[in-house]
Amino acid sequence: MRTAVSVETMRQSDQNTIKNGTSGLVLMHRAGESIYHAVSWHGKIAILCGSGNNGGDGYVLASLLQKNGYSPTLIRLSDRFSPDGKACYEEAIALGTEDCLFSPSINLSSYDIVVDCLLGTGFSGIPEGVMAAAIHAINRSGAYVVSVDINSGLNGDSGQSHLCVCSDLTVSVGTLKTGLLLGNAKDVIKDKINVDIGIPITGKSYSILEARDVAQCIPPRLHASHKGTYGYVTLLGGCAQYSGAVKLANLSCAAMRAGAGVCRLAVPAEITSSVAPYLLESTLEPIPSLCGIMQYEPAILDRLLTSSAAIGVGMGWGSGTDNERILTYLLSHSVKPLLIDADGLNTLARLDPNLLKSANCPIVLTPHVREFSRLCGLTDGEILSDPIRCAEHYAQEHGVILLLKGTTTIVTDGNQTYLTDRGCPGMATAGSGDVLSGVLTAFLGYLSVTPLTIAAGAYLTGRAGELAEKEMTAISMCASDTVKHLPAAIKEILDAKEEPK
Repeated sequence: MRTAVSVETMRQSDQNTIKNGTSGLVLMHRAGESIYHAVSWHGKIAILCGSGNNGGDGYVLASLLQKNGYSPTLIRLSDRFSPDGKACYEEAIALGTEDCLFSPSINLSSYDIVVDCLLGTGFSGIPEGVMAAAIHAINRSGAYVVSVDINSGLNGDSGQSHLCVCSDLTVSVGTLKTGLLLGNAKDVIKDKINVDIGIPITGKSYSILEARDVAQCIPPRLHASHKGTYGYVTLLGGCAQYSGAVKLANLSCAAMRAGAGVCRLAVPAEITSSVAPYLLESTLEPIPSLCGIMQYEPAILDRLLTSSAAIGVGMGWGSGTDNERILTYLLSHSVKPLLIDADGLNTLARLDPNLLKSANCPIVLTPHVREFSRLCGLTDGEILSDPIRCAEHYAQEHGVILLLKGTTTIVTDGNQTYLTDRGCPGMATAGSGDVLSGVLTAFLGYLSVTPLTIAAGAYLTGRAGELAEKEMTAISMCASDTVKHLPAAIKEILDAKEEPK
């Protein structure tokens, strides 16, 4: 697994490294050297430097470029320097590096590569004045843009920004910061790498799943096994107002493609005739209904609970008058894993949150930001400004595993936290959340219930979506394309298990 940390954890780790005998100047030189080796340099190069240590990395880089036959231009935003940065600047100038102060009239379009060393990870807020002008100049340059440690203007924790550098490559220094994964980061960073400069992390870190990690979660299938070995799972949802029987079928198909032994789709009896033609391997369970809305029938719910290894509830459920009673019953009586999504989450937001704490079953909640806002009472903006902390706090307080959807998915039980950065813009389409719920419910039916398992399901779904987008394009793909690419994603993941480390 790769690792990501908060800005504060990185700052403390940096300070501890210096206290233990590695000077800040040595770390700055290591950073500059690592950045130099991370990029294929060519043509005319401009390095824009701010007044902090981020600028110091740029000065070291300038010296290395100068020594290796390039003629970079240093463009400074001020005459102020950090102590270590001052020494590195003087070295670069002594080597003959061209140097000037930034002016809003500077045109960077003549440069082949522009390096962004303006702001570090500690910046928060909105760039203004000369800093804003410099960011605009970089973004207008048309050059290949390299951001050092983080794109200037991007929040190092949340990935939020009002104005920031858009990079072709971001070279993270030390350890990836969470802001390079969350929020707007994927839209302003085409590619990113991390360079290790010898700063041991002291403090909390977050694990970023890779294919090999997911493969470790999926056991090999035995010859001496049967469909019951891999779980009878139930997906309970749907209503007359729900837009598509096909989407419900995709939901159940996703569960089967993700390895469920049997998937039962439990829907209002009045819509079974429209759903049935789209089901192949899955079974159909009609639930008593009135006007296409599911009705509360404890005996039937008991039968579902008794015969299911896991239940997913809420997809396409609508806002039926009995939804609260049904969900309350499931929470009160289930001892098997229960996944709540979509309208199930909206229903949950109207119930007593103590139902989660008193439940006797593992519970997985899969909200997007607006659904999470209804659950936790915070605004969308408050959540997006610190999504990991908000997710961890809610999960720990309510005793659940929370999967918070986003450009990078956060999965946590409040103690262990995983980040899954798989997925693509093409998945921003109706039914993609249902596909994820189908995959996760299948995993809950035959795997252990842990944040890692849930994160693995999110990785699998996101990777299948990426494969679908590659074939169908982001504009044309739909949720069923993600389902169709689940087998290829699983094969890719399992193949990674065999690759040498």
